[in-house]
Amino acid sequence: VNGGENWAKFTKNMPSVAVHFIDLHKETNDLVMGTHGRGVIIIDDISPLREIKSETLSSKLHFFSGDSYTMNDYGGFSDNFGRETQFVGENPSFDCEIKYLLPKRHTFGKMTFEIQDMNGNLLSRLGAGKSKGINIVNWNYTIKQPKIAKGKTFSFGGFTSPRVAAGNYKAVIKKGRDIYEKVFNVEYDKKTGLNADERKMQYEIVMKMYNMVQDLAYLVYELDAIVEDEKTSKKTASKLNELKETLVITTGDNYVGMAKRQLREKMADLYSKIASSYDKPSENELDNMSLIENEFNRAKAKFNKLKKKVRIENLNLKSYNDFIND
Repeated sequence: VNGGENWAKFTKNMPSVAVHFIDLHKETNDLVMGTHGRGVIIIDDISPLREIKSETLSSKLHFFSGDSYTMNDYGGFSDNFGRETQFVGENPSFDCEIKYLLPKRHTFGKMTFEIQDMNGNLLSRLGAGKSKGINIVNWNYTIKQPKIAKGKTFSFGGFTSPRVAAGNYKAVIKKGRDIYEKVFNVEYDKKTGLNADERKMQYEIVMKMYNMVQDLAYLVYELDAIVEDEKTSKKTASKLNELKETLVITTGDNYVGMAKRQLREKMADLYSKIASSYDKPSENELDNMSLIENEFNRAKAKFNKLKKKVRIENLNLKSYNDFIND
């Protein structure tokens, strides 16, 4: 902070042990220490510590540098395989790490942390670090899971969160009445081998399926509201229930009773498969998407025809945006 005039003991996961060797990694700024008893301790990226100055400590909140991040295409299933009997440290995180300094612990008032696009649209709401000192908030480059149509059983395909496209984003901290923003860039992993057009296609297909899943959810929400309305005729309600049976599973349970997959399951499973892949969608997946889209369009046409038989404006329905954000 002041050229070594004052020193402070570093105690964050650092035991009180003799250090006999110390070196700084030139590329990653990792501090590597050899300790008494043949121990090795690595502190990942001490750049924030080296960035602290007296001016930094006098500010209410300071974002540390780190303006570009790479979305690594990797699978973590086998990362810890075979290590059960070994002494190993955690690898550096592949997430986007937003680091900031709080000279004082935040104790009173609300403090939130959001990831937004450059237009101010909310992408992800994360837990804000409120401790005195350096705080690190991790973002895994994803937005929230899609809203899934309500059915009798779970649809596990809806548990997948899509990743954002490469580009600029904002970290926004609201601390009481004060707002702090940091703009950063997200890049694609170049190791995958996909070119820019293939990346664009992959993202557009994922988001098309994402929106389709949510559109189905809102349609089923409207359908249920019409059926439950006492002013809806029994004939119309019966036809709507028949339609619903083709959209979502209405029988069985999540344990013993297996029911036939309906449109929701087909749609959500394909969405999850494409969104979880690091490759562009295959021709077979695109053909399946086209079939599902056509089936959904026929269902929407049938629903809109039945909807004309009721006064839907008298129902207290949520708007589409309020529904998917609820």
